Parts: sequence; C-alpha cells; structure tokens
Amino acid sequence: MAGADGKGGGGVSSPEEPTCRIVTGDQSYMGKQGLSYFAGVSAQNTGAQHLCLHLLVIPPGGRALPHLHESHESAIYLIEGEADVWWGDGLAQHGVMRAGDFMYIPPGVPHLPVNRSASQEARAVIARTDPNEQESVVLLPDLEPPSQPA
Repeated sequence: MAGADGKGGGGVSSPEEPTCRIVTGDQSYMGKQGLSYFAGVSAQNTGAQHLCLHLLVIPPGGRALPHLHESHESAIYLIEGEADVWWGDGLAQHGVMRAGDFMYIPPGVPHLPVNRSASQEARAVIARTDPNEQESVVLLPDLEPPSQPA
C-alpha cells in the first residue's frame, strides 16, 4: 500500500478509498507478447478501472509476437527510435513509426511491432482501455507478415 507520500507500486486502493498513486518506473514484467514492459498504471498496481499505461522498450533487433487485444483499444506514442509495425488481416498492412509519432490500434486488430535497428532501442508509451496488464492479449503465433523489408 502506498505511504503518505503516495508512492508505492504494490498497494491497490479499495473502491471506497479512491486515491492518487505514483508508480516508480523501476519494476518490469515480461509480457505475453515476448517483450519486457515497465510497470506503469494498471488495475494490478493502482486499482485503475478503465485504463492501462506502460513504457515499452524494444531492444535493437527485437520484436513482439503477433497478437491482438480483444475488445480494447490501444494507443502508442513512440518516444525514441523507429518501429516497423504490421497490422490487419494477415498482417498485410505496414507502416514505420518514428520518434514523435502516435498510433491507434482498434480492438481485435492483429499487430506486430519490430525494431529493425541494429543499435538503437525503440521506446514507447502504450495506453490501453483494458486496466489489466495482459488479460486481453491473444497471441497469434502462426501469423507472420507477408514480407519484411530489408
């Protein structure tokens, strides 16, 4: 439970006691998608009821597993680096996010982020309308993009 200063990642306030929470950025977890996320705001650590907000770092040459989020929207802001993203049926759509770009992902849309850089991380803030960190994640391990540019 958070102390008087409002800090602490483990405590969750009960619905009768809504309060503000400060979550330090030093805790991380491995997501189903195959990448490490820095714990941010979620039902698990703040009692959030309608949103989830995390920091994701994709290492050089790293990629997630193809996946979708059932019934929940996602929004991404790329802070630094570049990320190739494939999405849609068969991952047929492709775009490149650059630092400063935003991306919206509707519920149920398959997507796959990839950091093709050999030397620079891709760092992003991710928000979802699912307050639970991983519950709406559905892996699509057999789905691969039609082609990946060199």
